[in-house]
Amino acid sequence: MLKKVVIIGSGFSSLASACYMAKAGYEVTVLEKNEQLGGRASMIEIDGFKFDMGPSWYWMPDIFERFFSDFGRKVYDYYQLEKLSPAYRVVFGENDFIDIEDTPEQIINTFEKVEKGSGKHLKRFMDEAKENYRIAMQDLVYNPGLSLLEVVSLETAKRLNLFVKNISQQVKKNIKNPKLTSILEFPVLFLGAKPNKTPAFYNFMNHADFGLGTWYPKGGFNAVALGMVKLARELGVEFRVNEEVTEIVSSENKVKKVITKNGIYEADVFISGADYAHTEKLLNGNRNYSEEYWKKKTFAPSSFLYYVAFNRKVKNLLHHNLFFDTDFELHAKEIYDTKELPKKPLFYANFSSKTDDSFCEEGKEVGFFLIPVAVDLEDNKEIHEKYFQIILDRIKKCTGEDLSDAILFKKSFGVNDFKERYHSCRGNAYGLANTLMQTSILRPSIKNKNLKNFFYTGQLTVPGPGVPPALISGKVVTDYILKHTDSIE
Repeated sequence: MLKKVVIIGSGFSSLASACYMAKAGYEVTVLEKNEQLGGRASMIEIDGFKFDMGPSWYWMPDIFERFFSDFGRKVYDYYQLEKLSPAYRVVFGENDFIDIEDTPEQIINTFEKVEKGSGKHLKRFMDEAKENYRIAMQDLVYNPGLSLLEVVSLETAKRLNLFVKNISQQVKKNIKNPKLTSILEFPVLFLGAKPNKTPAFYNFMNHADFGLGTWYPKGGFNAVALGMVKLARELGVEFRVNEEVTEIVSSENKVKKVITKNGIYEADVFISGADYAHTEKLLNGNRNYSEEYWKKKTFAPSSFLYYVAFNRKVKNLLHHNLFFDTDFELHAKEIYDTKELPKKPLFYANFSSKTDDSFCEEGKEVGFFLIPVAVDLEDNKEIHEKYFQIILDRIKKCTGEDLSDAILFKKSFGVNDFKERYHSCRGNAYGLANTLMQTSILRPSIKNKNLKNFFYTGQLTVPGPGVPPALISGKVVTDYILKHTDSIE
C-alpha cells in the first residue's frame, strides 16, 4: 500500500496535487526551493508596499470553485473575491481607449459603437466560445493526455474545423476593426502563442474573458496560493521552504528518495511541480525528453516585470490596463518568430491598490508592469531600465500623466530571474504555447516512462499555461496516480 508522497515545488499545480493526495489518505510533504510558498504567486513586501510577483488576472472562477468544492469547501472560506467593473482598459493612443465592461451585453454594445454590425458577429463568436468552453472543461482539460481517444468525441469531431483554423482567421472573418480584433486576440498572445498559430477552438479563452469576467482576490494572487496552503495544512500536508531538490535517487525503475541541501526525503510516490525540463536534469538518464527536445518546443513568452511604488495615486488608468498603442502583429512576430528584443512593445500595467487598500497606505499606489518578450533573450539591468523608460514615456503620451516624479522605488525581474528563481526552461514565464502540435497528447507526459512512481504536473504538461490549468493539472496527475496504484507499487 502506497503511503508517502513527496511533491517538488509549491506552485498551484503542486498545491492542488498535495491537497488531493492528502484527501486520499497519503502522508504528503511539499519541498519548496524558495523562501515562501506559492511558486510564482509569491509576494514582495518593501516599506509597507506589497506586490504580487506573478499572476494577476483572476479568470475562470468556476475552476477555483470546483477545486475547493472537491474538499467540501468554498472559495470564500479562504479568500474574498470582487468582480472588476470595468474589467480592464485597452489603450490605443493619446486619449484613445476602450473599457471592457463586466457583462457580455455591455461588451457587445461597445463593439457595436466602434464598428457598426460587429455586435451581432461578436454575439455569435461568444456563443461559440461559450460552447467550446463547456466542451473543453467537460471533455478535454481534465484528461491525462495519454491517449488520442481522450480528444475524440462526438462534440470535438463536430468542431474539427476549429482545430484546423486559427484564432486570427476566426476573429478577423467578420470583425475588421483592428482595435476590436486585437482585444479578441490578446488572451492567446499574452498567455500562449501567436493568434495565427493557435487553434480557433481556444477561443474558449474569450468566454473566460467576456463571459465569466475578471475578478480580483483580496490580498492578490498570493492570497489564493496561501488559501490553498491553508487547506492543504488542514488536510495534513507538511511544507518545507528553502528546500531545493538537488538530486533524485532511483533504482529498479523507481525513485527511492530526493536529496536537498538540508535533508533526505524518502517516499512511495514523487510528483514534480517544479520546472519539467529542470527536473529531468536531476533524473540521471531516466528522463523523458532530451535537451534538444526542449530547444525545439514553442514556448509562451518570457517577460520583463517591474514592481513600482508611487507616492501618489495614478489618475487616468484602471486596475488592469493593456497598452496596444503599437503594432500588435510586429510584437507577436518579435516574440515568436525573430525572437528579438521588441522595438515598440505592447505592455500591461496593473495598479492593484486601486481595488485593494491592503497593498499600500492611503494616497499611494503600487504598480506592476509586464512586457511579454521572447524566451532566451539577452537580459540585464540596462535593458530593464531602457524598457521601463519606454513604459513611462508611453503612459505619459497616451494618458497625459507623468509618473516619473512619483516613483519611490522599483524592482525589475527578467528572463534571467525566471531561470534563477524558478529554474524556468529558457526563462519562460507561462509554459509551453498552446499550438496545435503542443495540445493534449502532444504535450510532455505526466508520467516518467522509466520510473513508475515519478510524475509531473504544471504548466509544461497538460492541460497548459495559466493558473486555472495549473489547478487542473494537479488534479489530473493525482487522479491518474490514484487510479493506477497497483502498477506503481
